Amino acid sequence: MARIELPREKELVTSESVRGKDAGDKRLRVLYSFPNPLGGPRIGYTAWQQVRGLAEAGVDLTVCSASVRRPLPHTVRLWQTLSCGKLRVPFKLIGRMRAIALHDRIVARRVRKLAGQIDLIHTWPIGALHTLKAAAELNIPTVLERPNAHTRFAYEEVRRECERLGVTLPKTDSHAYQPYVLGVEEEEYRLATRLLCPSAFAERTFLDKGFAPSQIARHLYGYDENTYYPAKRSAATAGRFTMLFVGVCAVRKGLHFALDAWLRSPAHHKGIFLIAGDFLPAYRERLAAQLAHPSVKVLGHRDDVPELMRNSDILVLPSIEEGFGLVCTEAMSSGCVPLVSEACTEICQHMGNALVHRIGDVDTLTQQITCVQENRALLRTLRAAGLRTAPTITWTEAAKRLLTIYRQVVAEKICHT
Repeated sequence: MARIELPREKELVTSESVRGKDAGDKRLRVLYSFPNPLGGPRIGYTAWQQVRGLAEAGVDLTVCSASVRRPLPHTVRLWQTLSCGKLRVPFKLIGRMRAIALHDRIVARRVRKLAGQIDLIHTWPIGALHTLKAAAELNIPTVLERPNAHTRFAYEEVRRECERLGVTLPKTDSHAYQPYVLGVEEEEYRLATRLLCPSAFAERTFLDKGFAPSQIARHLYGYDENTYYPAKRSAATAGRFTMLFVGVCAVRKGLHFALDAWLRSPAHHKGIFLIAGDFLPAYRERLAAQLAHPSVKVLGHRDDVPELMRNSDILVLPSIEEGFGLVCTEAMSSGCVPLVSEACTEICQHMGNALVHRIGDVDTLTQQITCVQENRALLRTLRAAGLRTAPTITWTEAAKRLLTIYRQVVAEKICHT
């Protein structure tokens, strides 16, 4: 299988290289707009880690967020657009899309008042349209976070797989086709100075839709080294062989592929497959027979994921669509070897620190599960390589790379004005 490499350091513009006569040595002034609760689950956690890392990297940071659920560094200026003290605009009462649109309009007004005081604006999908328009009027460069693949691609791929399985997504599901959402996001793509893609797979879905490489900036997500770390004694050397799945149990995550592969592999005779995550009801019903197998344990939502990873041999994530599989780096840093699809992240290098298969290739995944279950020496080798990779993919390192991109985008804007 072809290996996809991370951007090489020499291909990234360093902060020193853009500190010229025009850019100066001053701290970069960034407005970071997040239309959801910062520090909440999933993308809320990702955004919070970015803000924390950027503040530690020395960015002069103003954060505009709907609300905040985790403390921020004291150097960050915070403006909660939909919250005042203990009072919050209830997303459920007015509707999530209306709340996000309200945040966007509020931030856009603030941007106009801050003209000349911002070097760059970092935005997130759905809640960026008016902010991006205001920035364009004021000639302020912008980056748009892309935590997933191109939305049109994601809709199409998930719909195709749901139809194959006979599973109907609820209308509220994030991957159920929503024309309004797609229209807004595609307009945001057009307006942003750069699209921030955290993986080669996500980037390719934009290139395939006609975007130029110059419109895309490659960055990455990280992991928290204080939470995810290996056990003193490797799970690969003792105990029952354990495969772990972590995440929302939905069609796009490919859990059905993992179950097929597990039950085809002889590993299931003595091993155990742990599934940690909440299920889409229709999907669980479709997989009921496989989930009932005695080697499969459905754990539901868990708060002890780091411990589960430390005590598991492999993590499986056969996604059909991803922006960046956070659980891959978290597992790797915990000493748990990722067996993942090519959609997850190229940080997982096939036969380097992980085993990678093509999307939907159950035969290969079956062989890979069997291989590491029978060849513990290979498992230990992959585990050790993953632990060597880990220090380069922390949230701190991810923030440094993001700051490099910021400086590059600002410098290019200066050169063209």
